[in-house]
Amino acid sequence: MLFLAICRDKPGHLQLRLDTRETHVAWLKGLGATLKLAGPFLDDAAETMSGSLVVIETADLAAAKALFAEDPYAKAGLFESVEVKPWRWTIGNPAA
Repeated sequence: MLFLAICRDKPGHLQLRLDTRETHVAWLKGLGATLKLAGPFLDDAAETMSGSLVVIETADLAAAKALFAEDPYAKAGLFESVEVKPWRWTIGNPAA
């Protein structure tokens, strides 16, 4: 099943995001086929990263939450909030 994480950065923590970004991207790439899509949210001017959207495939919600907890950004304390939700990819799914 697919799960999506909506992660919002703590205000004023851009430098932490930038300092941790290489490790975070390597972690995402290491997920292999488990990772379906990922990318940063941007501020209203579309200039500064301010959060993350990540979609993975795992067996259940508990497994998804455990996996998202391993994100280097989460471990570094970047996120103000993380919402993990089951998600159905209906439109634009290349596997459909």
